[in-house]
Amino acid sequence: MKIVLATSNQGKVKEFRSWISEYEVVAYSDIMEPFEIEETGSTFKENALIKARAVYEKLSDKNDMVLSDDSGISVPLLGGAPGIYSARYAGVGATSEANLNKLIATLKEQGVSKTPAFYTAAIALVCAKGEFCVHGWMHGNAIMEARGHNGFGYDPMFMPYGYDKTLGELDESVKKAFSHRGRALELAHIIINSLK
Repeated sequence: MKIVLATSNQGKVKEFRSWISEYEVVAYSDIMEPFEIEETGSTFKENALIKARAVYEKLSDKNDMVLSDDSGISVPLLGGAPGIYSARYAGVGATSEANLNKLIATLKEQGVSKTPAFYTAAIALVCAKGEFCVHGWMHGNAIMEARGHNGFGYDPMFMPYGYDKTLGELDESVKKAFSHRGRALELAHIIINSLK
């Protein structure tokens, strides 16, 4: 069984391959022409399933499984923003740096030096046997500056509880033990193994 990822992001492909290394894992763009998938859901789960379904429908081998994730950061002080709009917080097509800078600027306007925040990852699996979705979370604080160059997205401003460094400063092997995507992938792994 092949696992097809509903992403062309090579960083995510590498991460997923390390978690489910006993399976052949490929980006959908390696086996078909990339296409636009409109994320019209109102939750991470809905958007993850939309992406996985869209790719599964175009698969030539329906014995393969499609895995998709939708993730982002939520700040309760901002009513949960950016949430499902994390990848386009500074506008459609915005860079990770622009999104990060907008969130820092927005939080600075609130007059705080740090505030609780959490990451959510929803991982959807679509295959001939059905549709499944699992979640993982990571809680901590958003700080008002970017620190470190590891990770991507909002990692340089997110400090997980129990650490005095941001995800941008922590080593990848440390993050893997408690990341939101890692926790969701552990659960997804159980489902994948039960379906093979």
